[in-house]
This record gives sequence, C-alpha cells and structure tokens, in this order.
Amino acid sequence: MSENAHKAGFVNIIGKPNVGKSTLMNILVGERLSIISSKAQTTRHRILGLINTEDYQVVFSDTPGMLKPKYELHKSMMSFVNLSLEDADVVVFVTDLYETDDEIEQVIEKINAAGSPVLLVINKIDLAKENKLEEVTAYWTERLKTDAVIPVSALENFNTERIMQEILDRLPVHPPYYDKQELTDRPERFFASEIIREKIFTNYKKEIPYSTEVNIEQFTEDDKIIRIRAIIYVERSSQKGIIIGEKGKALKRVGIQSRETLEAFFGKQVFLETHVKVEDDWRKNKNKLRKFGYDQ
Repeated sequence: MSENAHKAGFVNIIGKPNVGKSTLMNILVGERLSIISSKAQTTRHRILGLINTEDYQVVFSDTPGMLKPKYELHKSMMSFVNLSLEDADVVVFVTDLYETDDEIEQVIEKINAAGSPVLLVINKIDLAKENKLEEVTAYWTERLKTDAVIPVSALENFNTERIMQEILDRLPVHPPYYDKQELTDRPERFFASEIIREKIFTNYKKEIPYSTEVNIEQFTEDDKIIRIRAIIYVERSSQKGIIIGEKGKALKRVGIQSRETLEAFFGKQVFLETHVKVEDDWRKNKNKLRKFGYDQ
C-alpha cells in the first residue's frame, strides 16, 4: 500500500453498561487495556487503544456505559460518550440479547444524527434461544441507522474478526494520528489504578465499588522493579472499614491480587503499597471529580 493510501481513524465503542464493550475492545486490540467486571459502570473514563500495521492505524475508544446520570460522576462519564460521537469515523454500537433502548433514546438520536458508519454488534449470542437473535436484530435496526449487523460472542471470541474487517472497509485514508510504536494514549499509572479498581469490583459488593476511586500517588520504576503507592478513596468512614476488613484481611487480598495482575501487565516485579482514605461524597462534587481526572 502506498503512503497516500494509508488508512487511519477513530473507532468508538459505545453501548449500555455490561454488554461486553471492554471485553470486545481487549480482543480487538490484543491487550488488556479496559478493566472487565460483571458489575455495570466499571469503565469510567474514555480509554484509547491502538492497532498499528504498515497499512493502517485504528484508534479504538472504549467509553463508559450509557446511562441516565444520577451523580456528577455519571454526568462526567456521559460527557465521554458524547465526545466519542463527535470524532468517530466508525461507531461500534454493542448490545446483547436482552438490552433495550430504555433511558438512552437521546443517545440513539445523536448516533443517528452524527452521520458516521454504525456497526451493530450483538454480543452474547452463545446464550441465544430460538429466534431470539432475529428479534433483537429487528428491534435495533428499527432504531439505529446501521451499516452492518454483526452477531458475536466476545466471551468465546466468536465472529469478532468480522468486526475488524468491517471497520477497515470503512476507515478513511489518513496518515497515522499517533506514533506507530504506541499501544495506548494513557500513562502507565492510569492502568495501575484501573487494575486495582478492578480488584475492588471483584472483592466487594453493593455500593462499595461504585463509591471507590483509586489514585496512584507514586509510580517509580527501575530495571528490576516498579514501586507503586496507591490511595483508595471512599465516600464514608464506614466504607473505609469495609475496604480494610477484619485485621486488614480484605485490603491485603486486594493488594495481592492487584500485584499479581500488575506484574503480568507490566512484565516486571511490582512492590505495591495501598492506603485507604475518606473523601466525603466525591461522586457529587465537581471539584473533587476534577481532582480524580474527570475534567471533560
């Protein structure tokens, strides 16, 4: 391919919480960039992951799940979704066999008005009963202006390669936007905080994971080891006790699991130090949200 025919573009993955967007992006990029949890609202930021070849560069964006905002945090999360529609060369709309357009009708209108090609990806088809896929396809194609319908199982990595081909067919001719050696635009400490936050989602129930934010206070690296000091913020003193657990056992478990995943992610020994602090009602305070990087 000549230099003039090089393709590059922004491919934005959007959908409701817990339909498999992060799993799908990690499959497409080939790296574990977005945290994956069975709980909704896991992804809070817009995360860019890059696929580079000699002929093209695909800039993937995994956005927070679309929802009706209840906190200032939710408003900030939805601002990432709206921004992703403004710069999208291709929109990958992910749903599953059970989601509807309840509470996201306005976002659907924005997608249709944006004019970008839309790939409708119907996930979790491994759970499909007779005629269910046809019903879901008919439902969404009545609501979305779709260029292609792609049934997949992200969990089983079924038919996901077709998504990539459909994207490349629609990618515009353009020079690369980022250095071809890059994998993501996010710094290493961002992924450290995401990994720790994932373990919090795994180990705690009810409101605790949603009331928690992780800030990497220190991230230093030499040839042999990465040293990380992480602060886990909660909204109330009672939550601090739950995070720490009896005799510190719960926090220790999160630390061990986080360290193991961090070492696999960075390919190096990690020394992880964790502390828990209270930041009253941080989800409802714009200034506190800005402190945690929700500044869109």
